[in-house]
Amino acid sequence: MAKKGCFRKKWLIFACLLNGNMKNIEKKTIDIENILRSKMGDKACFVPKPVISWLKRIIHQDEVNRYLFDSRHLTGVDWLEECVRYLDMNLEVEGMENLPDKNDGRLYTFVSNHPLGGIDGVALGAIIGRHYDGRFRYLVNDLLMNLPGLAPVCIPINKTGSQSRNFPAMVEAGFKSDTHMLMFPAGICSRRRDGQIRDLEWKKTFITKSVETGRDVVPIHFGGQNSDFFYRLANICKAMGIKFNIAMLFLVDEMYKNVHKTFRVSIGKPIPWQTFDKTKTPMEWAAFVREKVYEL
Repeated sequence: MAKKGCFRKKWLIFACLLNGNMKNIEKKTIDIENILRSKMGDKACFVPKPVISWLKRIIHQDEVNRYLFDSRHLTGVDWLEECVRYLDMNLEVEGMENLPDKNDGRLYTFVSNHPLGGIDGVALGAIIGRHYDGRFRYLVNDLLMNLPGLAPVCIPINKTGSQSRNFPAMVEAGFKSDTHMLMFPAGICSRRRDGQIRDLEWKKTFITKSVETGRDVVPIHFGGQNSDFFYRLANICKAMGIKFNIAMLFLVDEMYKNVHKTFRVSIGKPIPWQTFDKTKTPMEWAAFVREKVYEL
């Protein structure tokens, strides 16, 4: 129980950090100590200094602040492409010819596995966004709207808390918009199971909404993995019955571990929305597309 309490405290602190005021880009946009004071009031003084130092280190406060300040003049696809350059990602893209013509007058749903939990989204946003002249949107956790450069290409969703009741309406609005949709149907970063790094079960939303709006589905596979530590931590938390996604705390650190690396991106042929008929349930069709992604 003591370990669960420790993890819960760290999660709450992390939530405070993400909810901090990041909209005004300054040289020190992310200031953990100020954020803790603004969110916890007088109780912030009880947060041990070693914990504060640890938080600064795992979220790379200085490096992130430097990047946010240096890229403050960029938004949308330009910001995403600058992220790719900043992280020195070498993207080997196969199947660009499978991306539908941007002038065909149709809208599409792009779905991918989520091995890295962050920079895979950045890379795919840069690729899809440039091809379609910025006419795409992510469905993302609403906390990411605090990143000014990313916000213009995001549709915020919140499955928890007081805003959870608005989740279906926000998804509906996204699919009824005039932009392409980019989604990670697993909802969280891939996990290691039986020695394999793969997404957990894919949610059915992209199937049901693509059928409702007549969007063909384009499968994409992103090759890459996080550190052994990340997967061990995620599995330990699962074994302990901890419901909070503690591994998420380390995604920024994992991002910096993946700099200067080469990633293979494979784009498959569009799957017509008419494929997803009544012969399978939406969940079964989601699993079908997931397997197609891992075949790329």
